Amino acid sequence: MAELSDDLLTDASAALDVAQAVVDSGIARLAHDGIDNNQVLAYDVAHAASGVMAARGLLGYGNKGKDEASITAAFTADVIADLAFKLYGRETEWGVAGNALDGARNFVSVYRSPEFLASLAAVQGPKHLTEDFEMVQDTFRRFAEEKLVPIAEHIHRENSDIPEEIIEGLAEMGAFGLSIPEEYGGFASGDESDYIAMVVATEELSRGSLGAGGSLITRPEILARALEAGGTEAQKQEWLPKLATVEVMNAVAVTEPDFGSDVAGVKATATEVDGGYVINGVKTWCTFGARADVLMLLARTDPDRNAGHKGLSMFIVPKERGDAHGFAFTAEHAHGTGKMEGRPIDTIGYRGMHSYEIALENWFVPAGNLIGEEDGKGKGFYYQMAGFENGRLQTAARAVGVMQSALEEATAYAENRSVFGQNISEYQLTQAKLARMAVTVQGSRQFSYEVARMMAKGEGMLEASMIKAYVCKAAEWVTREAMQIHGGMGYAEEYTVSRLFVDARVLSIFEGADETLCLKVIARQLVARHNSRQGA
Repeated sequence: MAELSDDLLTDASAALDVAQAVVDSGIARLAHDGIDNNQVLAYDVAHAASGVMAARGLLGYGNKGKDEASITAAFTADVIADLAFKLYGRETEWGVAGNALDGARNFVSVYRSPEFLASLAAVQGPKHLTEDFEMVQDTFRRFAEEKLVPIAEHIHRENSDIPEEIIEGLAEMGAFGLSIPEEYGGFASGDESDYIAMVVATEELSRGSLGAGGSLITRPEILARALEAGGTEAQKQEWLPKLATVEVMNAVAVTEPDFGSDVAGVKATATEVDGGYVINGVKTWCTFGARADVLMLLARTDPDRNAGHKGLSMFIVPKERGDAHGFAFTAEHAHGTGKMEGRPIDTIGYRGMHSYEIALENWFVPAGNLIGEEDGKGKGFYYQMAGFENGRLQTAARAVGVMQSALEEATAYAENRSVFGQNISEYQLTQAKLARMAVTVQGSRQFSYEVARMMAKGEGMLEASMIKAYVCKAAEWVTREAMQIHGGMGYAEEYTVSRLFVDARVLSIFEGADETLCLKVIARQLVARHNSRQGA
């Protein structure tokens, strides 16, 4: 490995100060000129801010050893180089001079050089987990290796169902209760260990299979957080223990055919009747909708559409378990006949749980299933956001697991594939690729730990969106490079990287599409923080 400067981390911090000044200028331009009229700038600023924040959070990791410092330097240099790509030729738009990043040029030159990167080809760096979290990691890794990896390819290629023994096995391990408080039958103790354990477990399950493992525990996480945010005590006592033991499995029914990330435009209605509500409307992208016992469904309880998101409420909608290839149910009730039909949506990846378009006609839901009951009317949007904020952190952890798997597959292939008389792992280009992949994975992982600690303190709502945006986009690049290292065989289904590539593609789409997340959440909150500081 190349010799490191004694002032490496000081230099990294100074280079990030230079990058942050550019980002701050971009934010100031958005505050002055508006986001909607400058969407390209807003999108780029959101991603640049996320990358700089991730690199800044890695400085502490860099203090723990030589490998850690090298990873921090390479990650930081990559983040600044990416910012330079966004900035070049658009300096006026960002409100900076043409030499705005010159103060970081030497740092990037040294730590993004081919020689330095090639020296890191075999360096993935330690995670620095405590003994307790290493136990969590080992437990879920063992389950993934023994139960998920052997079936992952079959599920993907045949678009088959997740075996019930996988769900039962995870339930026995307590995977579905990681975020549910102990008093409600879960394992959450109310401190940062809850969040970090969830991140660690999710990464390991996703490393085995995104569709068959890593995403299984996301849906209960979202509903549990929504209940914790607004559920009555009786509702928490009723549903949280069932979610923790997977007596009840839920799907999320928020998105509609005409309204994806624009949740405030939801059309599905919940009309109050004697004893409850009847729901009418169509939901789409309801992952695990057939197997689920209940839907966490967002519907409009205020018929005045001008009420926007304030007219939405969240319901727990019971249903039978249906056939994965489609289902149709009818249910008689005092107000007529309710109908529910589910149509599977074929996807290129992320298979096993299956996603559905679900149509509901006069489907009755008891009044007690409105989260928060009477006090929860009009608050569904906020309960949904409470669930999704944690879901975004978990999605970042899923992305890290997919990237880790891709890195391992690429490394193994490179070490065994001979081209022009030597293994491709011996070529500088391959070494630089593997190094950048490893640095991206470890930087993303450490960023997820940092955000988990913030969220445990009731902070980090913006950062949860930022990590989701940054890490999920990074996963697309890492899996693409892993496939490329495999050459033609990377395009063959018999190699795992082809599955990882198509699985990674969904990460920037669900739990908040990347563009909407950047424009409507990250950029807006960055501008709000800027304005708040200016006002102070």
